Amino acid sequence: MRIKDIQKQEAIIFATVELVNEIGFVASSVSKIAKRANVSPATLYIYYKNKEDLLISTYVEIKKKLSTAMLKNFDESKPFRDILFKVWLNSFEFIKKNRSLYQYSEQFSNSPFTDLVNHDDLEEHFEPLFKVLQKGIDQKVIKDVPFEILTAFIFYPVMNLSNPKLCRNLNFNKEIVEKAFTLAWDAIKL
Repeated sequence: MRIKDIQKQEAIIFATVELVNEIGFVASSVSKIAKRANVSPATLYIYYKNKEDLLISTYVEIKKKLSTAMLKNFDESKPFRDILFKVWLNSFEFIKKNRSLYQYSEQFSNSPFTDLVNHDDLEEHFEPLFKVLQKGIDQKVIKDVPFEILTAFIFYPVMNLSNPKLCRNLNFNKEIVEKAFTLAWDAIKL
């Protein structure tokens, strides 16, 4: 059995993201991805069972990177608003700096492939945030609604604002970012 090379695996993931963003899931074949990653198709199968496994694994890796970025300097002892602002700002920066990863994850989450992901495993990576949200609900700081609604009002603005195609004329500075977060915060606070 051949030993896995982290650099090759990262090249495969990067090639998958690039190619899917350019030509879509269906047109992105294993051979095209392998060629873009500068590896043989046989090498790709050392890391992934098949194309479906590669696409799903790429999505999962992106979500893990996002959770790590979101939870950078996470401190649940701070006030709820401050915690959420830090997570929001971290999310904004990650998406802004990693447009291609975000574009891939958006395409993936709106495709039939999303049904093949173990979402419970993914949610574990975001568990500290969910605990803080639950604590905010329990202490009547934020609205008692399902997490899906809370996260939509907190993070969908980040997704839109960090997309240069949607916000071409908005000059992001500290004041604008804080105003945008305040609108999201006002939507969920009691």
